[in-house]
Amino acid sequence: MIKCIRKSDGETEKLGQENIAAAIADGLLLTNNAATVLKKRYLRRDERGAVAETPVEMFERVAAHVSRAECKYGSDATIWRSKFLKMMRGLEFLPNSPTLMNAGLPLGQLSACFVLPMEDSLPGIFEALKSMALIHQSGGGTGFSFSRLRPRNDVVGATGGVASGPVSFMRIFDTATDVIKQGGRRRGANMATLRVDHPDILEFIQAKEKPGFLENFNISVAATDEFMQKARTCENIDLINPRNGQSTGRIDAQETMNLIADCAWQGGDPGMIFIDRINAAHPLPGLIESTNPCGEQPLLPYESCNLGSINLAKLVEKGEMNWERLEGLVALAVRFLDDVIDVNRFPLKQIEETTLQSRKIGLGVMGFAEMLILMGISYNTQEAVRVAEDIMKFISQAARAQSARLGEERGSFSLFEESKLKNLSAMRNATLTTIAPTGTISIIAGTSSGIEPLFALAFVRRVLEGARLLEVSPIFENAAVARGIYTPEMKAELAGKGSAADMAGVPQDLKDLFVTALDIPPEQHVRIQAAFQKYTDNAVSKTVNLPESATPSDVLRVFNLAYDLGCKGVTVFRYGSRCQVLYLGNGETMAGCKYCG
Repeated sequence: MIKCIRKSDGETEKLGQENIAAAIADGLLLTNNAATVLKKRYLRRDERGAVAETPVEMFERVAAHVSRAECKYGSDATIWRSKFLKMMRGLEFLPNSPTLMNAGLPLGQLSACFVLPMEDSLPGIFEALKSMALIHQSGGGTGFSFSRLRPRNDVVGATGGVASGPVSFMRIFDTATDVIKQGGRRRGANMATLRVDHPDILEFIQAKEKPGFLENFNISVAATDEFMQKARTCENIDLINPRNGQSTGRIDAQETMNLIADCAWQGGDPGMIFIDRINAAHPLPGLIESTNPCGEQPLLPYESCNLGSINLAKLVEKGEMNWERLEGLVALAVRFLDDVIDVNRFPLKQIEETTLQSRKIGLGVMGFAEMLILMGISYNTQEAVRVAEDIMKFISQAARAQSARLGEERGSFSLFEESKLKNLSAMRNATLTTIAPTGTISIIAGTSSGIEPLFALAFVRRVLEGARLLEVSPIFENAAVARGIYTPEMKAELAGKGSAADMAGVPQDLKDLFVTALDIPPEQHVRIQAAFQKYTDNAVSKTVNLPESATPSDVLRVFNLAYDLGCKGVTVFRYGSRCQVLYLGNGETMAGCKYCG
């Protein structure tokens, strides 16, 4: 751990001695990697581009700005500023990246997730492109459904020509994203979905097979219940032209499902979202067609959502979860996220109006894997599934109770009487919980990401501008030291392998407790995701990691199990199938990858 900002190679960043002293005085402990990420992406800079605040000052800036919303409701902003600062500085809760980056600064855009409509006309398509550019510039990510666009070679009445189809327009959005970094500090991110009954679905499924093509998009097939059922009974489904609602042909559902699995096996895309299940669970009128880039936040057109995550590892005391502290933290986090909506500077007026109608927030967790380890529970057990359900049920109930209190104090969201929640006395927010991947904020918090298992006990993480951060699990090091088995030779072997599964000298109970992503059967990944989804309003971002030796049939089994267990979507990644963000051991497999740098 360090107490000042450092580069990953250990060279102290020149922030000025007064800033370093302030960080030390405030007692904020950060890992080298956390400090590197904060410096590269989050800390305020002056006109010359030099870092102009410490991490503690960043948290102070965010707390001061967000607590301003309390004045609107007659509360003492000073009190809430102090409470918000304490939970962030203690790394117990962190909001999504745009809030950390932009709160209290001129840009002022604080939400991470947006979905934009895509109408079947050139003006509609390029209006969406313009809106995407503004959102990316402000640090947000965008989701689109291309399902309304007429298929390739369909008639274009205005010109007498033929349409080029959804995939061709995705290329335009991808190119635009390439030249617009999000707020100058984040690479643009998009989600593209296409209904499984769109005539161009086969082209869409295979759209990312070419290396370097659509690199700024995640893509997901919007699978209907009908499709999932007919894929198991070897039946056909109709392909429907969205221009006129007429059938253009039929495809074999099972063969299509096999193609999705094969392409996902090759490169991780496409994922699947179970669109009928998403809409059935959604509390508001209107049709959801897409999600944010990582799939955890389904939204109506022009909606946005701000996310935040509780660090579960910070709440374990003597091997047990402190439920009282968790309850208090959930209530405070819900209040914080609701306040964010009121002080947010939205990139488009229509997004502001739509967001204020529903006031959706997405409270989630990070540090789940580390929490299990501190409680002596292996991720690869039924007990872990049970604990996942217990934790998320508790968070959901506490979040709803707080939103009800805020609804009584401040008023329910505008669409309350038109929603499925109208039988409740009050509710401030239409949705409350989301499980996000927490990529960089979990680095800042120094814990495991989202609900993922430990990826490895030593791995290389690729971040912005090609920087490579070596991460070694301190919790494993501490356990090995406590057992008297940690040696320089073990550390070197761990750096090369990433996992202790086949390391001599490591007791079996430690191997079980410190099981890593690729040691865990894919089915267990899905069971953990489903356990969290059971008590999550929105959706769950979770990667089902597969070993390099996995087959397309393994992928297919994952997709079917995720559907059967009630997940709203599923994403797989077979290790080494394409350029990636996390690498086992010392990261030598990255060498020579033209797309990773």
